[in-house]
Amino acid sequence: MKILITGGNNAKTLKLLKAFPGHFMLLADYGDVPGILTEHYGFASLGVLNKDSIAHILLNFCITESIDSIIPLHDYEIEPLAKSAVLFGEYGIQVLLPSLEKLGDYNHAEKVKYTDFAVFINGELIFTTNETLPANQEADLNGVFGFNSDTTNFKLFTI
Repeated sequence: MKILITGGNNAKTLKLLKAFPGHFMLLADYGDVPGILTEHYGFASLGVLNKDSIAHILLNFCITESIDSIIPLHDYEIEPLAKSAVLFGEYGIQVLLPSLEKLGDYNHAEKVKYTDFAVFINGELIFTTNETLPANQEADLNGVFGFNSDTTNFKLFTI
């Protein structure tokens, strides 16, 4: 599987590489990005940032690069991609975000530093930095979530 993670110029993004062993990870960002390609991951530029057409830029990029799943990490990408998830799905691209209806439960306005993060796909816990986290969550939980070990109050892992 080929997975696109946006925010590739941010060090927090590199933490996610260990969550997807055996998959090719493409870390991308807007503007200048070093062109690095290895066997398991690569870096790419998404071009010039235009917040008015985020979904179009990302869909075009995903189709061109044969992406299977996308994990948006920039705050300004979350809502447009949640609204466009059905369109991405028509092209065989899974948007790893909560549904638009539940997005408000997991999105936050303030920047919070979390000690742990977890990755869910269709409610299944596929990776966590905290092994005490219970594996059973909401059946439709999708995405990367930050949390502190004293609580399982998940919030989207964004930059």
